[in-house]
Amino acid sequence: MATIPAKKQYIAAIDQGTTSTRCIIFGHDGRAVGAHQLEHRQIYPQAGWVEHDALEISAKTQTVTREALEKCGLTTGDLAAVGITNQRETTLVWDRETGKPYYNAIVWQDTRTDPIIAELGQEGGQDRFRGRTGLPLANYFSGPKIKWLLDNVSGLRAAAERGTALFGNMDTWLIWNLTGGPNGGAHVTDVTNASRTLLMDLHTLDWDPEILRILGIPRQMLPTIRPSSDPEFYGYTFGKVPICGDLGDQQAALVGQTCFGIGEAKNTYGTGCFMLLNTGEMAVPSQHGLLTTVAYRMGRAAPVYALEGSIAIAGALVQWLRDNLGFFDFARHIEDYAARVPDSGGIYLVPAFSGLFAPYWQADARGVLVGLTRFINKDHICRAALEATAYQTREVLDAMEQDSGVQLTALKADGGMVYNNLLMQFQADILGVPVVRPVVAETTALGAAYAAGLAVGYWDSLDDLRRNWQIGHTWQPAMPADQRARLYRGWRRAVERAMHWIED
Repeated sequence: MATIPAKKQYIAAIDQGTTSTRCIIFGHDGRAVGAHQLEHRQIYPQAGWVEHDALEISAKTQTVTREALEKCGLTTGDLAAVGITNQRETTLVWDRETGKPYYNAIVWQDTRTDPIIAELGQEGGQDRFRGRTGLPLANYFSGPKIKWLLDNVSGLRAAAERGTALFGNMDTWLIWNLTGGPNGGAHVTDVTNASRTLLMDLHTLDWDPEILRILGIPRQMLPTIRPSSDPEFYGYTFGKVPICGDLGDQQAALVGQTCFGIGEAKNTYGTGCFMLLNTGEMAVPSQHGLLTTVAYRMGRAAPVYALEGSIAIAGALVQWLRDNLGFFDFARHIEDYAARVPDSGGIYLVPAFSGLFAPYWQADARGVLVGLTRFINKDHICRAALEATAYQTREVLDAMEQDSGVQLTALKADGGMVYNNLLMQFQADILGVPVVRPVVAETTALGAAYAAGLAVGYWDSLDDLRRNWQIGHTWQPAMPADQRARLYRGWRRAVERAMHWIED
C-alpha cells in the first residue's frame, strides 16, 4: 500500500448519478469541504426509452471536479486519491481507439429490452440466471442492454469481436477517460457494478461464460473486474492522483452509512429508492423478490454481500410532477403543497412508469392514480406522490425481513429526499420504526471517498469510518397501528390495479 504525502489532506469523490454529476471533496472527518454539481440532459427518443449523452457526462465530470477544488481553494496536488460512484446498470459501448460512443448510454430505467427478457425467460423463467447472478430477468440490468446494442447498432458486433468496442457502466466510462482514454485508459469495473450486469457469477466474481454465450456478448468487450477499494489502483488521473475506489451508487451509500455489520441496512431516497441489507460473506438467495448483490470488496478481503430492494421511481416522480405536469418550479416545493392538506384524501399514486421493480418485477405494470373524487386537488396529488415512496419502501422492508429473518429496529436514510421532513415522518409512521438521517446525508459520495481513502491508507480501517458516522435527525413513528394497517392495505390494492396493464 502506498504511503500518502503529508500535504495530501483530502479525498475527491465523483458521484455520477442519473440526473446529475457532482464532485465532493472530503476531509479526514468525513465532512465535505467543497462540492460542485451539474445536471445533464435526459433523452427520451420514444415511450419507455431513456438515454444519456456520455460525452456530455464526461465533460461535466471534468468541470465539476475543477469547480469543487476551486471552491475550497485546493488543487489536484492536495488530493490523496479519487473515488468513483455511479448510476448502476446504465450501459455504454464506445470505440477504444477514438473514445466515441457507438450510441447514447441506455439508462437503467429504459424498457426497450422487454422483448429480449421475454425471449430469455422462455427457458427457465424469470429466475433462469438467478442462482449464479442473484438477479431475475429484468430490463433493469446491463447485459440485455448490451445485447440490444449489438443487435441494433450497425457494425458494432464486428467491432466488439475485433476488440475495438468496449462496454462499461458509467464508472468504467469515467475511469477509462480519467486515466487516459484512447491513450492507455484503464478498462476496469468493480465487483459491485459487475454484479448488476446479469453477467457476473456472484461466487467466482468473474464473467459467466455460459451467460455470455447465451446473450451473444464477446468477452473481450467487458472490463476487468477489480475490488471496490483497490490498493493496486485502477490508474492515475490529474497527473499523479490515484483512482482506487469504485462502487455502484447504492453500495457506496451502504459504505457511507458504515453498514459493515450483518443485519445493518440503509435506504437511499434519490431518483429511485434502494434499500440494502448487509448479509456478510454469504450471498443469501431471495425468496421474496429481492436482489442478491455484492455490497463491497475491500482490497484482498473476502467480498461482502447484500440483499437489495430496488424501487425504480421515487424522486423521479417529483421531477415528473415538476417537468411533465408543471405542478411547481422547484422539486423542494412539493413539501409545501403536500403540507397544505392533512392526508392524501384517499388517493394513491403508483409510479410504475418502468414497470414494477422489487418485490414484484413486473415489466407489464404501468402507473396508476386511483381513488379520485371531485374533492381531490393538486395538494393531495403532491402528498400521494411523497407517500408512494414510503409505501414502496415498506413493501421492500417486509420482503427483506422475510428473507433475512432480521427485524429492523431503525432505518438509516440518505439521499436528496431525506431533507423532506413530511416524507421522512410519514416513512417512520408507515414502517413503525424510527428513521435516522446522519449528519452527512449524501453518503453515496462519502462511500466512494471511503473506498479510495482506505486503498491509500488515508483511513486505516472500517472502525475509523464508523467513528465518523453521527446522527443528524431521527423521526419517531407516531401513527396508530390500525391507521397504518388501513393505509397500507389501500396501497396494496392500488398496486394490484397497476399490474399487467401492458397486454403486448
